[in-house]
Amino acid sequence: MSLPTSQSYQFSQEESRLFLDSIKFMYGYDFTEYAEASVKRRIINFMHVHKIETLQELSKLLLKEESMFEIFIQELSVTVTEMFRDPSFYKSLRENVMSRLATYPVIKVWVAGCATGEEVYSIAILLKEEGLLERSIIYATDINQKSISIAKEGLYAVDNMKSYTSNYNEAGGKKSLSEYYISKYNAVLFDKSLRQNIVFSPHNLTVDKSFNEFQLVICRNVLIYFNQELQNKVINLFHDSLCSFGFLALGNKESLLFTDKKKDFEDIDKKERIFMKIQ
Repeated sequence: MSLPTSQSYQFSQEESRLFLDSIKFMYGYDFTEYAEASVKRRIINFMHVHKIETLQELSKLLLKEESMFEIFIQELSVTVTEMFRDPSFYKSLRENVMSRLATYPVIKVWVAGCATGEEVYSIAILLKEEGLLERSIIYATDINQKSISIAKEGLYAVDNMKSYTSNYNEAGGKKSLSEYYISKYNAVLFDKSLRQNIVFSPHNLTVDKSFNEFQLVICRNVLIYFNQELQNKVINLFHDSLCSFGFLALGNKESLLFTDKKKDFEDIDKKERIFMKIQ
């Protein structure tokens, strides 16, 4: 099967905007400020897979069949993730942030855009190894309900464990990653002691508000899917959600440079995009 191209599906920017507005009006999901090229690519891929020829046909289908809309949302909001992705990032958290988090009696962490949860369990393991997990609450949120369900289970393919173990070791892991899970047929189940400190919940960064005060907010490789205006809006949300001298961690392709809060943060690790709120 050949891959779809933008030439295969002709619709204008205005048609795309009207389509996304109808989704927002009907279901409350706002993709109007997502990066245009990324959204269009995912819409086209969905149309190709489901043999839908026009945007009008897709619109009618989604507004009529809620079950199909749920599948569509999963396509638009899916993110690629893995445990201890970019090990140097986790090593920096361990070396530059954990000792400061240790000064708080209760540590609240928000993993925004948690996808299927691999990053959440990575953070839980990191906190556990630094003796902080028992007094931590990790809030793991995502727009994609199916992803949250997978994350709650803590069940992952055993085939991924070799690369995850390599990442963990490079990140400065203090034990063996296998100590944190049990094998179950062709999958592994992460330990209940990690999951009991995690609160999984739906949250839409484009429209939902701050819901707590955090010492650490992690949102990696999510802002790259947003346009500049929405990136600024979300950074403001994170700023409002952080306590004074709280930490914000972004993906290595993301920046505060073009946001109006850049002066409110200080670099902790410029390379790994870890910042501290100073005002």
